[in-house]
Amino acid sequence: MADFLKITPHFWLYGRAEEAANFYTSIFKNSGIVSASILPEDPAGGSALVEFELEGQRFIAFDGIPEIPFTEAISFIINCETQEEIDYFWEKLTDGGEEVQCGWLKDKFGVSWQIVPANLVDLMQDSTKAQNVIKAMLTMVKIDIRQLQDAYDRA
Repeated sequence: MADFLKITPHFWLYGRAEEAANFYTSIFKNSGIVSASILPEDPAGGSALVEFELEGQRFIAFDGIPEIPFTEAISFIINCETQEEIDYFWEKLTDGGEEVQCGWLKDKFGVSWQIVPANLVDLMQDSTKAQNVIKAMLTMVKIDIRQLQDAYDRA
C-alpha cells in the first residue's frame, strides 16, 4: 500500500508549522523531519508544509490561516511503561502548555495529549477494581502509576 493511503494526522497551525515539528521531534526519541516545503503561492494562505515522524507515525504540520483552534475531542495517547516516562513526557509537553486532569494536558500549540500507563486498559478490565482506579485517577492531574496500582490492589 502506498504511503499516501495511510492515515496521517494533520496539524493546522498559524505560522508555527516548523516550530511545532521541531518541538515534537525534540521530545520523541525515534523521530525526525521528513520534509519541509515553503509554499509562497498557496491559495489557502499557508506558507509552510512540514512532514515529520514520531515513533514511526507520520504527521503533517501546515501553516494554515486563519487560525483554527484544536479541541479535546481529539487527543494523542502516549502509553508509558514507567513513572519516569510519564514524568518525562509530562514535563516536555506541558512546557508552555497547560495541565488538565487525569493524565490529560494541552501543549503550547493547543494539542491535547493523554500521558498514561501502558497497563491502564488492564487496570480497567474488572468493573469492581476499575471503580477504585477511576476514583484514584480523578484526584490526579499527572498520573501516578503506583497510586493507580494501589487503588487496583485494594479492590
